[in-house]
Amino acid sequence: MTIVKLSPSNLAPVTAGQRQQPDQVLSYLDSVTDRSRHLLSRAVKKFESGGEEYGIPRFIWSGPAGGGDTFRLGLFATLNGDEPEGAIALNRFISELEQTPERARGYSLFIYPLCNPTGFEDNTRLSRTGHALNRLFWTESEALEVRFLESEIWMQAFHGIINLRSDAESAGVYGFASGAVIAHALLNPALQAAEKYLPRNYQREIEGIPARRGMVYADIYNAARGALRAVPGLENPPFEITLATPRSAVVQLQVEALNAALLAILDEFRALQAYAQSI
Repeated sequence: MTIVKLSPSNLAPVTAGQRQQPDQVLSYLDSVTDRSRHLLSRAVKKFESGGEEYGIPRFIWSGPAGGGDTFRLGLFATLNGDEPEGAIALNRFISELEQTPERARGYSLFIYPLCNPTGFEDNTRLSRTGHALNRLFWTESEALEVRFLESEIWMQAFHGIINLRSDAESAGVYGFASGAVIAHALLNPALQAAEKYLPRNYQREIEGIPARRGMVYADIYNAARGALRAVPGLENPPFEITLATPRSAVVQLQVEALNAALLAILDEFRALQAYAQSI
C-alpha cells in the first residue's frame, strides 16, 4: 500500500461559505477498511440537522499484539468545523501505520476524524445548530455530537486522548497537556518531532494562558471551559494532549508536523509505560 497522496482538493484553501464534502477526508480511510488487516471497523453515529442526516465516523486501527496490555488512544479532529487539517493528518498517520504497523505495536487507536460534520460541511467553527463543540464537554450539553463523543470517551476508557487543531492566530506549532509530567514526557517530544516541519510557538502566553516553549499545562483551564477531555473525577485519568498547527502554514507541512508528533507520542508513551512497570 502506498503512502497516501493528498489531493489538490484537500490542499487547496477553502473560502468562507464554500461547502465541503465529507469524502474529502473520509474516502482514504474508507478505502483502507476494504483491504487492511489493521483498520478493523468503521462505525457512524447518525443524527439529524435541519432535516438532513449526518454521521460521526469512528475508525479503529489495531496494531500487532504487544505482549502486554493494549493501549487505547482516542484521536479526535475537526471539532471546529473550519479546521480540517487534523482530519487530513489522520489520513497521513494511518497511511504511515499501514506501511510500518510495528510503530503501533500494542495499540488500539480509535480515530474520530470528523467530529463536527455540519460545521465541516459549512466551513464554520460552530456546528449548524450554533454550538462551539469544544466548549461543551461534561457540561450536560444537549449537542448530539458532544453527547456521542462523551459516550465514546466513557465506554472506551482511553489511556490517552489527543485532539488535533489548527490555529489561525498562531505562528507556530504548540500544545496543551494535562500537567507538567505529560508535557515533559509526551508533549515536548511531539513538538520536537513537529519542528522538523514547522517552527514552534515560543510566545509566553497562548490563548490567554502562560506557556513555556510552546507547552501549556491546561488541565484546570480545559475543565473550566468545557474542552474535550476525559470523564471528570477519574482516579487514574488518561493523558490529554491537544496539538495545534499554525493555519497560515502550507497544509502539507501541517499534516506532516502532526503525523510526526503522533508517531512520537506512540513511541514515548510506550517507553513511559515500560519504565513505570520496571519500578
